[in-house]
Order: sequence, then structure tokens, then C-alpha cells
Amino acid sequence: MKIAIIGGTGPQGQGLALRFAKAGLEVFVGSRDPERAESTVSEVNSRLPIGSSNIVGMSNIDAIRAADEMVIFAVPWSGHNDTLNIIKKELSNKILVDIVVPLSENDPKKVDMPPEGSATEAAQAILGSEIPVVGALHNVSATTLSNLDWDINCDVLVCGNSLDARKKVIELIKKLNVKAYNVGDAQSARCVEALTPILIRLNISKMVPFSHSGIQIWAPDHK
Repeated sequence: MKIAIIGGTGPQGQGLALRFAKAGLEVFVGSRDPERAESTVSEVNSRLPIGSSNIVGMSNIDAIRAADEMVIFAVPWSGHNDTLNIIKKELSNKILVDIVVPLSENDPKKVDMPPEGSATEAAQAILGSEIPVVGALHNVSATTLSNLDWDINCDVLVCGNSLDARKKVIELIKKLNVKAYNVGDAQSARCVEALTPILIRLNISKMVPFSHSGIQIWAPDHK
């Protein structure tokens, strides 16, 4: 499988590139600056175990064109809408996996939701109904993703208006050896994205003995 990661030079994008390449997928990291993508990818590849797929750095447009279907969108919130408007025409017949959280510019322990209600819904409004947008991977620590000696310590909540697209993204995420749950249409992203600043608050708190926490779904003991 060939996937693209737009914004793949950032911490979250690099971590996902590492994980998916380790799982054997062909990963194309996109950036507005292809030279920066190539430089970043050179360092990231050096951290991969022997036998992993190589990661390739290129422009955003070339990365999207190289992907079979899945395009992971990992840009900073400040560039979310502008970048989508630039790449929109290239996303025909693709699924956009939006992992962006609209954190407050002045306080990352809070969200500043757009008028649409969430980043996932904002992306769907920009791209139109013909291009499915699936929100996922919002609550996974970039530090955890980037450390291949650690297991990913959380489950992934997946939402979007297309059930078929959600199912495909769940199968993609399972390649990371984590559980992924279908939590409904795009409006659910308002809740899922809002969990991230809560986790950030916990992770930097001196009142808890941990950091890089995540969300897990626990089944009850009874049926």
C-alpha cells in the first residue's frame, strides 16, 4: 500500500511515517518545500529497523499523486484551510485522513473550534461531498509515535460522513497494531478533537506521574 502524509515533516507526521514504514507500507512525505521533505526523510529513514520500507520526501502534490488512496493530513492548524484549498484538485479519488486539532493559538490546553465545528468538518466543507474526509489519530502522542521502542498506548477514534471511508481508515490504522473504533459521522470530531487539549493538560501536569498519555476504550467485565 502507498500512502501520502501531507505535513509529514512535523513531529506527528514524522512519527506516523516511521510507524507505517515499519509496518511495510510505502510512505511519501509531502511538504511545501520538497528539499525540506527530502532532508527530513533522510534523517527519519536512518531510524527505521532493517527490512522496513523506505520513506520518500517530495512536494505535497507529488506525494498525493504517488498515494494509492490514503492521504494523511498533518499540517499545523494555522495552515489547515489554506493548504487544503491548494491541494484540493489533487484529492479526487482519494480519502483524506485529517489528524489536525484546532488548538488555541494562545493556549494549547484549549481548542478554538472553527465555525464548522471541528477541523474534520472544516476540511469536508472545503473539499465538498465528493472527497471523503475521515478524522482520526487526533489523540496519539507524537513522542510515542516517534519512539519505535514503545508500543502505541492508546486506541484511535475514527469519524467521518462516509461509512466506507471510515472502514478503510480503520483497516489502515490497524496496521499500526492499535485498535480503531468507528465513532460516527464527522460531527463526532467535535468531541474527539476536543480530547487532545485535555491530554496535553494532563501530560504537562505535575499532579500526575506520567506523560504522553492516550485514550483507551475499556470493555466491561459483563456482557
